[in-house]
Amino acid sequence: MKTRKFTLSEQEIPENWYNIVADMPNKPLPPLNPATLEPIGPEALAPLFPMALIEQEVSTDKWIPIPDEVRNIYSLWRPTPLYRAYGLEKALDTPAKIYYKYEGVSPSGSHKPNTAVPQAYYNKMEGVKRITTETGAGQWGSALSFACQHFGIDCDVYMVKLSYHHKPYRKSMMNAWGANVFASPTNLTEAGRKILAENPDSPGSLGIAISEAVEMAAQREDTKYALGSVLNHVKLHQTIIGQEAIKQMEKAGDMPDIVVAPFGGGSNFAGLAFPFLRLNMEEGKKIRCIASEPTSCPKLTRGVFRYDFGDTGGMTPLLPMYTLGHDFVPAPIHAGGLRYHGAGVIVSQLLKDNLIEAVAHDNLEVFDAGVLFARSEGIIPAPEATHGIATVVAEAKKCKEEGVSKTILFNLCGHGNFDMKAYDDYFEGNIVRHELTQEEINKSIAKLNTPEIPL
Repeated sequence: MKTRKFTLSEQEIPENWYNIVADMPNKPLPPLNPATLEPIGPEALAPLFPMALIEQEVSTDKWIPIPDEVRNIYSLWRPTPLYRAYGLEKALDTPAKIYYKYEGVSPSGSHKPNTAVPQAYYNKMEGVKRITTETGAGQWGSALSFACQHFGIDCDVYMVKLSYHHKPYRKSMMNAWGANVFASPTNLTEAGRKILAENPDSPGSLGIAISEAVEMAAQREDTKYALGSVLNHVKLHQTIIGQEAIKQMEKAGDMPDIVVAPFGGGSNFAGLAFPFLRLNMEEGKKIRCIASEPTSCPKLTRGVFRYDFGDTGGMTPLLPMYTLGHDFVPAPIHAGGLRYHGAGVIVSQLLKDNLIEAVAHDNLEVFDAGVLFARSEGIIPAPEATHGIATVVAEAKKCKEEGVSKTILFNLCGHGNFDMKAYDDYFEGNIVRHELTQEEINKSIAKLNTPEIPL
């Protein structure tokens, strides 16, 4: 019998997170104070984050130790399995070898607890009583609710209104773990009220929800804010995925030529790809790392590289990123976790330096790929994950056309068991191709009055 699943023991859970900044040929540009346009120091982040996370945010150390208590909680679901996708290979009739790392075995069903647990841990260590956050599809909100419950911290989640109504059971999960969940934009914050005054029917966006969560955290001494993607420390925590995957690929007697992951703010992609990029930079390997994003929110493939706010309300520092403009509200696609206007600072710099690649897929193409995967491999993927699968399908077809065998590894970042409305819409013919016009992108970017970055 062919080996389908490659596993590790709990003793093989990595002991350190990998910080790619240490190896980057060009370090990321500093965040700026929006008022002075001067680089900000760690103290500017202190009202929102515990000092341990701020230290990780600015660290250039290559390896950051994982606390024993965090590794102990990780062992509830880690190490996660790595699969050879024999069924998908057969369905595509491709000479390519396809593997996937499956993060859907976590308590909340995605990769998000990999950072939720350490974020809650460090907040607990500094005596924080409440954490506010945003969530798109509900994956991050679920993960943080789970982590906060473990450490006895109150959790307030601002959930993008579109997803709040599309995915009621995600809200139920958060409630089960003791969190309060609000449909964003709300009337509870200045940021929310401003959006609702302009558009009472706003579907919300991650940028808006971030503004609300940041505003609430800044008002209370006992409260901090947690972010599920974009920032350096979040991507750092996710590198546990790729580190495990390297060991598992070695067990399989293989190594990927291509590594693929979906892209929203960057944590999913960073988690799998960064440890393989280390092999490129350290050992001279030539592994292609591809970020897969939606054509309806194409910041990597069609955005501009410049300073922009991480949120819609302009409450964050200015970050050097690929962006569509912080006022950009993406179309109401089902992949709520990818509906974000900007890309994380580290990933943006890596793309600018041509160390990674990016592709975009339309709404219909990704569900075609998701259903093909479900029927050939048995797992129903989250809508976000289908973007990575669409890239894998395209690369596997290319292998067939060219008559070459390549090894492809992708991050199956979560299951879609709470996303069946999205699949209903697909089967009923309600999913349509959606691609932004250049005029729409230009109009959004033209609103920016943030500093441009010289080429």
